[in-house]
Amino acid sequence: MAAVDAGWTVIGVDNFDSKVAQINGGSSPVEDISDAQLQASISKGAYKATTDYSAVSQASVITICVPTPLDEKREPDLALLRSAATGIAPYISNETLVVSESTSYPGTLRDIIVPIVNSLKPQSTSSVYYASAPERVNPGDPVWNQKNTPRLVGAIDEESQIRALAFYESICDAAVSVSTPEVAEAAKLLENTFRLVNIALVNEFTKLCAAGGINVHEVIDAASSKPYGFMPFRPGVGVGGHCIPVDPLYLTWWARQNGERAAFVESADSINHAMPKYVAERALSMVNVNIKNPKVLILGVAYKPGVGDVRETPVSELRDHLKVKGADIAWHDPLVKVWEGSNPVDLDWDCDVAILATKQQGMNLEELINRGVQILDCTNSLTGQAGISSL
Repeated sequence: MAAVDAGWTVIGVDNFDSKVAQINGGSSPVEDISDAQLQASISKGAYKATTDYSAVSQASVITICVPTPLDEKREPDLALLRSAATGIAPYISNETLVVSESTSYPGTLRDIIVPIVNSLKPQSTSSVYYASAPERVNPGDPVWNQKNTPRLVGAIDEESQIRALAFYESICDAAVSVSTPEVAEAAKLLENTFRLVNIALVNEFTKLCAAGGINVHEVIDAASSKPYGFMPFRPGVGVGGHCIPVDPLYLTWWARQNGERAAFVESADSINHAMPKYVAERALSMVNVNIKNPKVLILGVAYKPGVGDVRETPVSELRDHLKVKGADIAWHDPLVKVWEGSNPVDLDWDCDVAILATKQQGMNLEELINRGVQILDCTNSLTGQAGISSL
């Protein structure tokens, strides 16, 4: 949509027929893009979606924006990225710019995408330009968006850099030039690793404060009065989404390939993965010890407020730890219709304790509070009320 707004004609290619049909029907699958905005773009012929890879032959710029998850060993899984590169390559026209926006380890563009495309592109396509411009997006953010967030651009040669900068300067307020695609790829990993380790620090600090009978949020507020050298992070159930729990492990894997070890990052990952168990134990400690199978209501299963995205949500591990302890579990999230094969319950579900994991709009928590239900608040959004315990 940012490209449409900048005057480009855009074709979206996806493997899923249902998603393509939904988009072409004017129904946006993305919270930050309204149906009205999508419908306006479709009606004026500026945007359409397709499953036909041959459509890329019409493009002067191709951006690869596929997920880069972890495999079962928690190592980089570039199957979708390889598939995308393989899919577009036979149809790339001469003088086309190919940009990788997918987050990955340094060298992905140069060592994986470029060889795939060069080996499969048409013989008549003599010149293809390559750049890396890792996506920067914060779903549900009312301030920062595709247009006003600066974009890093690093290309494999000077002509590619010129073309890539021209494209991103047309759709973003600022495009930041870096010397190589590897710098851009590494910077994206650093950005999200910075968040991972600071979240881990405050999660660990939360346990220390709780053991000492200190309100961690009051401590964070106090430290935040310092105008330099400190940035506030808040504790929670853990880390979730498609970036923060994933991208730093691309960094740890890359380090091992180079004979190094990112021990600090590995420790941060372990601390955050231990947080759901800690939350489960804190919640169950609020229940009468005579109740052998406590009923626990989890409030909010999306990985962050304002979205229905449950990818890598730490609430999955929270639920698993509660089950191990013998708890009977239900969940409620106004933005999630189905979660891992289960359906939500209404807030009148009878429970012994509730865990506010993610605060979503549309949750009538006053109903629970008025019923006297004890709530473990992992969001620091319920203060000064009886029956509420803050993480």
